[in-house]
Amino acid sequence: MFSEFAFSIFQESIDTYHISDDVDQSFNNPYPKASIEHLLYRKNWIDTVQWHYEDIIRDPKINPDAALLLKRKIDASNQDRTDLVEYIDSYFLNKYHSVKVKAAATINTESPAWALDRLSILALKIYHMDEEVNRTDASVEHKQKCLSKLKVLLEQKKDLSLAIDQLLADIERGTKYMKVYKQMKMYNDEELNPILRGQK
Repeated sequence: MFSEFAFSIFQESIDTYHISDDVDQSFNNPYPKASIEHLLYRKNWIDTVQWHYEDIIRDPKINPDAALLLKRKIDASNQDRTDLVEYIDSYFLNKYHSVKVKAAATINTESPAWALDRLSILALKIYHMDEEVNRTDASVEHKQKCLSKLKVLLEQKKDLSLAIDQLLADIERGTKYMKVYKQMKMYNDEELNPILRGQK
């Protein structure tokens, strides 16, 4: 199943990141550039680094200049994340381009890549909640609460994985079809963001 395949790559990315656990570490993608594995690994790496950016920026003692710099990094990361989702959807559009779409076919609320985006974030939630469950310096009560949350996350993973695999199967059968809208973000565009436009 594609969801299981994707989740294993997300886990590999997360595990590799946490060897040094440093947002400034160099990124080395182990997969060939033209492959879907490459896209999935890079997608999760972006998510993983941003996860830790979000932790750092919430430090109440963070230097304001450092916080502003980090906010810019988060903005850039969000743009990279959206770009990768579009690349992944392009992979699926190409893969299923010859499928005969049935007359009664319906469209899904989200594309396959955006569903995989949710699975990537879920992989991070599972990893970090499992860490909390196994913390040696945490109270029993804390661990029990986190274990309950971990069980919910694992159930969510099961449901989301099934939904992703069903969506891909439906697209392959022609009972659902993909329609991808390119990003319409306005805040990065110098013509659409009135603050940036005013700086020109």
